[in-house]
Amino acid sequence: MKKAVFSGSFDPITKGHEYIVRQALPLFDEIIVAIGVNIMKKNTFTLEQRLEWIRDVFSDCPNVKVKHYEGLTVDFCKDNSASFIIRG
Repeated sequence: MKKAVFSGSFDPITKGHEYIVRQALPLFDEIIVAIGVNIMKKNTFTLEQRLEWIRDVFSDCPNVKVKHYEGLTVDFCKDNSASFIIRG
């Protein structure tokens, strides 16, 4: 299974973020949109709001999962068996 991670703060998610994920959909079996939580960064919107918005945006895409994490992106990828990172 080809699994990829698209990480960011998504504060908020934008049409550009959505475009990148939708362009990558044919390339992977699963894409995880991962919100990186950084306690040193002040966010405009809560984590719960951002998770909900991303789920709503990709509600028509069963192979897009939405998660959050703390720490290094590479560790999150390893923990989720993702071999690819999507960048814009």
